[in-house]
Amino acid sequence: MVISAEAEVGLRPFQIDIPEADLADLRARIDATRWPSRELVDDRSQGVQLATLRALAKYWATEYDWRRVEARLNAMPQYMTEIDGIDIHFIHVRSPHENAMPLIMTHGWPGSVIELLDVIDPLTNPTVYGGSAEDAFHVVLPSLPGYGFSGEPTELGWENGPIAHAWAQLMDRLGYTEYVAQGGDVGAAVTDAMGRQAPAGLRGIHVNLLALAIALKDHLPSATEQERAAHEALATFTSDGYGYFLEQTTRPQTIGYSLLDSPVGLAAWMLDHDTDSYYKMSRAFVEQDPVGNLTRDNILDNITLYWLQGSGASAARWYWEFGRFLAAAGASGQAPPPVAVPVGFTAFPGEIWAAPESWVEVAYPGVAYYNAVEEGGHFAAWERPALFASEVRAAFRPLRG
Repeated sequence: MVISAEAEVGLRPFQIDIPEADLADLRARIDATRWPSRELVDDRSQGVQLATLRALAKYWATEYDWRRVEARLNAMPQYMTEIDGIDIHFIHVRSPHENAMPLIMTHGWPGSVIELLDVIDPLTNPTVYGGSAEDAFHVVLPSLPGYGFSGEPTELGWENGPIAHAWAQLMDRLGYTEYVAQGGDVGAAVTDAMGRQAPAGLRGIHVNLLALAIALKDHLPSATEQERAAHEALATFTSDGYGYFLEQTTRPQTIGYSLLDSPVGLAAWMLDHDTDSYYKMSRAFVEQDPVGNLTRDNILDNITLYWLQGSGASAARWYWEFGRFLAAAGASGQAPPPVAVPVGFTAFPGEIWAAPESWVEVAYPGVAYYNAVEEGGHFAAWERPALFASEVRAAFRPLRG
């Protein structure tokens, strides 16, 4: 699938060059942090622990090197293209295997394309990792509107549907007539929307979060021990792990002031996503003993990108848009269109709720691929890139040819 000259129209090569003054300002703001007293419990039930944030801040201000990841990103084929009035940043890495399957992958919050960087090579160069050339992908990694280096929406309406439409336009612009899509977190919701829109050329989707579980919870089975455990995890999230979600769904602008003014405040907000990921990231800083690929540098690469681009508020607004989309959909009384392409799903054990296959069947009747693996959490591609890549290969293997 060679990209034509016509398809390249509107694609602008992109390079990152953060002014040194911005990095000096970041370190100065970290040094000037006003710290609260220690939490009154021995776990994270009151929020991100003081010892974790102090260890993070110390490393961030004294040892962390943004130029390392800047150089890594600049060594990749990065582009900008305007779609529906928004500048969309994306990384596009073609496989050396010409018959590779095009794949568009969507990150989530509080993530970015950085959480997906270490799956690019295993997906584009499977033979280097003991795989087969028949499993190769051409990989497209866009930054969501309002995230990373993409532009901020200046008008309402940028929820899953419009983003899904934009991704179809992007793949068309790249000259790909057939492709597959993958996503987790916000990316799972966008990829789900792509599956329901079923644009010409989309052959299948794979997700690793059952984003519909909250809306469908009264219809999800609870007969087995696994199903009851998933219901318990879902209930815990909606009662005790829902703070960031509720704030961003209702008042993203309010939290945005803090996220753009205090780097340590931004880091705390981003770390306080889910219990499994929090303890893994805390361990990287407090014990300097990372779990998988969740190292201090990798974690701070992502946080620093949010800081330098000032995307705390604009990224949070997706939740506000999504909340109103769901409310309108519920008020209409109309069921969403079914997913019209094959669906693959991988359940990672540390996910906020690790969906059993019976749950996935409720959301995606006749699911084409399901597997529950033994490692990994919410940021599966980031934490366990080799395992994640193997799941993407397995899910889409039947769709080739």
